[in-house]
Amino acid sequence: MSIEKFNIRTWAVLAIIIAFAALRGLSPESFGNWANFTPVGAIALFGGVYLKNKWQAFLIPLAVLLASDLFLNYAYFGKFTLYYEGIAWVYLSFALIVLLGKTVKTVKPTSIFLSALGAVLIHWIVADIGVWLNNPAYEQNLSGFLHCLVLAIPFEKNFLGGTLLYSAVMFGGFELLKSYIPRIAIAK
Repeated sequence: MSIEKFNIRTWAVLAIIIAFAALRGLSPESFGNWANFTPVGAIALFGGVYLKNKWQAFLIPLAVLLASDLFLNYAYFGKFTLYYEGIAWVYLSFALIVLLGKTVKTVKPTSIFLSALGAVLIHWIVADIGVWLNNPAYEQNLSGFLHCLVLAIPFEKNFLGGTLLYSAVMFGGFELLKSYIPRIAIAK
């Protein structure tokens, strides 16, 4: 990915993604029951919608999320580490959310709302496959997986709230920015 392939639109999208990824640094312990109320689903969806180059659409949001994971893990564990059980499933869910974003043809409140709901559903099912597979407390059958999904509802409820709120702010903000800077409206 060369610097020449980055136009003003790409830089604007990148800046928004980085700014919202920085919000992940707010300590979940400070919010108690608000843990998982994060912009990560919205970031993946936003990148999928606005980054027209398919490689940038996947690499930029996932790289920024990976970098923010490094810093969060450092804050939590006191060292830079990426590994946690189920990481592959979590990142697969984000890649699928980017792919969902690539299917959005027109940015309208309805399409973004429905896409955000789809993003949460993808995250809930795919990310929890890793939880289910890596936890011996769950039976390794459909019943065990469904039990895992039910226990994840409080976390997914917060993920839903975060994805909906941050999607509204990110998409609404970018659409407003496009009205002030018409050059970012043009995707090459």
